[in-house]
Amino acid sequence: MTGSEVPPSFRLAYVPGVTPTKWVRIWNERLPDVPLTLVAVSAAEAFGVLRDRGADAGFVRLPVDREDLSAIPLYTETTVVVVPRDHVVAAVDEVTAEDLADDIVLHPLDDTLDWERPPGRPAFERPATTEDAVELVAAGVGLLVVPQSLARLHHRKDLTYRPLTDAPESRVALSWPEEATTDLVEDFIGIVRGRTVNSSRGRSQTPAPASGTASASASGKGKRADAAGGRKKPVGGRTGGAAGGRAGGKGSRGGSGGAKSGRRGKPRGRS
Repeated sequence: MTGSEVPPSFRLAYVPGVTPTKWVRIWNERLPDVPLTLVAVSAAEAFGVLRDRGADAGFVRLPVDREDLSAIPLYTETTVVVVPRDHVVAAVDEVTAEDLADDIVLHPLDDTLDWERPPGRPAFERPATTEDAVELVAAGVGLLVVPQSLARLHHRKDLTYRPLTDAPESRVALSWPEEATTDLVEDFIGIVRGRTVNSSRGRSQTPAPASGTASASASGKGKRADAAGGRKKPVGGRTGGAAGGRAGGKGSRGGSGGAKSGRRGKPRGRS
């Protein structure tokens, strides 16, 4: 390395409520020589940080201006109302905006929900931040509607929250400057999308052959092997082969092995 060369690194911005721990861990496992630096930003300043190249990519809240930024939507959050533990809302499983009609509902200036009209009665003054609004809820001044991750981020023992079924929802996305889609950005996109190290859609970790000779040779060997050995043995060939032959007529119905392979697993629970 010469004195003018800068070692590679990756800067990842993230807005409040997003927990990038899982993706950072995978990055460190796959690219241990490329340090990843986390950059905490507010939802309002996230796009400016990306445009000014203060971060290579970032977890943001939609919508994203697609003129100069690319984005991959990741998930949609449940919207909840934060209330004191002794509030009547705490006694039910979920509420609607109509249920909050008689309550003061705080609407902080950094609100991330796209309201046509916030529920409840407006407060005399809008809190500057969500954190300030949470303090006001704890003081009994009003209620607060936020994405669930923000309710968890600002959790207090004297407060709780319940889903608000008919409120706007906040969507989280991975975004980056379109003109700066570097190899490292592609690597991180692959991690977020769940691609494996050897995925054909991910960036290759090994250089391609200089010519088509090696691949053509390998392809020829594969064809000769198929010609010599007939069809390839399927996975679990014992069940469909020798065992199926001994079963006689039962083999035509697929046998018990075929039935087991067709069973569907249990659906995953939502987080």
